Amino acid sequence: MKYRNSLAALMITASLYGCTTQPGHVVSVPLVASRQNTGQIGNVTLADWGDKTGFSFFISGVPNGASLPLRLYTFIHKGSCQQPGPIAYAMNDHVTTERQPVRGWAFSRSAPVAMSALLSGEYAVVVRSAPDSGDIEVFCGDIKQGDSAK
Repeated sequence: MKYRNSLAALMITASLYGCTTQPGHVVSVPLVASRQNTGQIGNVTLADWGDKTGFSFFISGVPNGASLPLRLYTFIHKGSCQQPGPIAYAMNDHVTTERQPVRGWAFSRSAPVAMSALLSGEYAVVVRSAPDSGDIEVFCGDIKQGDSAK
């Protein structure tokens, strides 16, 4: 059973990678669950789209009590997860998610900023629950130059 789950997770990650990338730079950022979302895991893949950056998220879950359909809000903050600064970019034109065959959720966003700018600055990507689900931070990941996957 564990082999089947691992294989399915690998297939989902590969399909997200293939669907969101163009020839160019790709960066993988691990997402750390907040205290309110302990035990969950997540990852976001950033894709260089020229003057924009594509974000493909996969998360294993959200806190109990989150309303369905699941809506998650995503932001890029100046600073880090340990010392977040102001919101630099909100990526909330479309906030719905898609349940995956493996336990988890997938969703994609884009930001109107070149990936090189994100990698050269100090930024963190934050995933929050919807206001009707408590508006709490559920994941955070620091965007770092060293996370390159290509």
